[in-house]
Amino acid sequence: MRVLVFLLILINLLFLAWTQGYLGDSSNPDAHRIQNQLLADQVKVVSRDEPPEVATAPKKSSKAEETSSADACLLLSDVSIAEIAQIEALLTEKLPAFKSERTAITGGSSYWVNIPPLANKKEADAKVAELKKLNITEFFVVQETGPNNRAISLGLYSTQAAAKTRLEALANKGVKSAKIVERIVKPASASIEIRGPEAQADALRQAIAEALPESKSTACKVQAAAKQ
Repeated sequence: MRVLVFLLILINLLFLAWTQGYLGDSSNPDAHRIQNQLLADQVKVVSRDEPPEVATAPKKSSKAEETSSADACLLLSDVSIAEIAQIEALLTEKLPAFKSERTAITGGSSYWVNIPPLANKKEADAKVAELKKLNITEFFVVQETGPNNRAISLGLYSTQAAAKTRLEALANKGVKSAKIVERIVKPASASIEIRGPEAQADALRQAIAEALPESKSTACKVQAAAKQ
């Protein structure tokens, strides 16, 4: 029995020596795997409970994304419609690199209720007497020279609706010759923004000054705010 136990121990020792290569090269792949597992000096710690860093490409400079050419912007305010058309034609012909955008400005009007000019003073006096008989007191005869001389003014109103109300009231009292005349206080105009390459801004200003000597151009509001 002791001999059997001794043989078993000897066999196990020989098998261990063989697998470790003490008895020559072993064809057992597990022997090399075990050796590799024991090479502690070749083990490198990647991280300690932290995710490995991921290499990222460097960000491009924001300046590279910006356009290399700056735009100039000029503003002309309260310019007549005819002058706006003149500027647009100028840009098309001489400075096509610039683009323009106009914004209309509504003109101002008043509405004059009146009896048209009478032929002479006698007719004017007769019409005045007629108005007084109709109990109409708010009027006056235009005395100044010109196309409205001896017209009879019955009221000046800022809106057409108010003028029509006055005309209807006069008609109800028997005044049949009165009418409404629109008087242009301020003609319609517009503002225009002109945008284009900064390199040609001086040429643009000079061209506008030559075409419209009395006009004054300023920097656009957005551009002016950006420079502050």
